[in-house]
Amino acid sequence: MDAGALARAPAPSIYGALDLGTNNCRLLIAKPSRRGFLVIDAFSRIIRLGEGVLSSGLLSEAAMSRTIDALKVCADKMRRRAVTRSRLIATEACRIAANSEVFIARAKAETGLAIEIVTQETEAKLAVSGCSSLLDRNCDWALVFDIGGGSSELIWLDLKRLGRPWRRTLHDRLDVQGCIAAWTSLPIGVVNLAERHGGRHVTPDSYEAMVADVMAGIDAFEKTHRFGDRIAGNSAHFLGTSGTVTTISGIHLKLPVYERSRVDGCWLSARDVRTVSNDLTAMTYAERAAQPCIGHERADLVLAGCAILEALLRIWPCQRLRVADRGLREGILATLMAEDGHDRRGWRQTNHHRPGAAQGGRSPRN
Repeated sequence: MDAGALARAPAPSIYGALDLGTNNCRLLIAKPSRRGFLVIDAFSRIIRLGEGVLSSGLLSEAAMSRTIDALKVCADKMRRRAVTRSRLIATEACRIAANSEVFIARAKAETGLAIEIVTQETEAKLAVSGCSSLLDRNCDWALVFDIGGGSSELIWLDLKRLGRPWRRTLHDRLDVQGCIAAWTSLPIGVVNLAERHGGRHVTPDSYEAMVADVMAGIDAFEKTHRFGDRIAGNSAHFLGTSGTVTTISGIHLKLPVYERSRVDGCWLSARDVRTVSNDLTAMTYAERAAQPCIGHERADLVLAGCAILEALLRIWPCQRLRVADRGLREGILATLMAEDGHDRRGWRQTNHHRPGAAQGGRSPRN
């Protein structure tokens, strides 16, 4: 190719995806590749944007300032990587806070980032698309769940609807949304559950109170759809996209530091999950904080996540759980690239990033 042709060649498309949650600010930057997309930069920081919002109804000044600082890092990364198309979303904390529009306007003014507050349905669909490549196609049903800071998305998939051969392309990832049999957004996450019941000093009784709280929240959904009956006698598995399941996996694997390549896609049994949860319940706050896959920033939240997962296992007693260290951001990237006509042949996410890297590699998502 001559110099003139090189000069006329279009600049490569660079995509950005930002997930601003109740507890965490996460960014992925990627470019299309022959087999899907290649992550070229990533960022994750615990910001606790939703801290106290359940009681006050407002995002606090301290939480907004922490989040703006993180968003400035994201904006700088996006500028340096010359992002050409992006989608920046905010979830539960901004959905429920009365001053969220003020915060969104402030974020735009101070960082230049235009953040969109998405609906619960959009969040659920993006979660499905983000981790759909990890579904076991030999199963009849799958529960995809994302335990967040302020809410938990629960999506039951009827995998029998995937009749044609599935090639795991970006477009197939979006087509999995057509398998959604029912979904709900439970207004319970690790931050507000820990605030209600206490997260630092957890006893067996307070842990059971958290589990009961979550089960009560799911009761109406289950009575309406009766998935317990629908999956009985059929094959079903869980697919978790949250920091809770990645943390449990890292502890189960006895990782000295969190390793995404070993956690993402691994399988756990219900017994594995409960063994880790029981061990964590027996620990002090300091002992939990010393765990390399938890750390001080999440030691007061991890048992709330375990309680949410335990409630799911009691209501729908699946014995297999697949762990996904991927979710909304990957769903955003897949959607944007598919809309632009990239990669109809196959999809592969590389392991060139580790969401915990911005925190010293200690803790996974949420």
